[in-house]
Amino acid sequence: MTDTARPETAVDSYAPTTPVQVDSTADYHELIEAHDLVLLEFVTSGCGICASMEPVLGTVARSAPGSVAIANAGLVPDLAGEFGVRTVPTLVVLKDGTEVERLDDGFQGAETLVEVLETHAER
Repeated sequence: MTDTARPETAVDSYAPTTPVQVDSTADYHELIEAHDLVLLEFVTSGCGICASMEPVLGTVARSAPGSVAIANAGLVPDLAGEFGVRTVPTLVVLKDGTEVERLDDGFQGAETLVEVLETHAER
């Protein structure tokens, strides 16, 4: 078995090792205040691609810098509107509360997402 411990970074050494569920705008603001680097995935119920991303996000949460979070766009429409979410899954990378990258073109593999977070952690 290989060690999947996340690398220690100055960005956020206290990030959770599993995806965080964002159920309200208050949850989102708490997340942003607590973590410098966040990967936020917008999903909807019944989205097959979103469901297939779940294990990928678990892997990313365990191995990449920053915090990984999931928000159901149907349950937090104000937050989805704030980000202009038009399709799901939409993945938004936030650094210090500001959007720095967006991936909204379908399934993304763990390797791609880890690379994106590592890139932004170094900046």
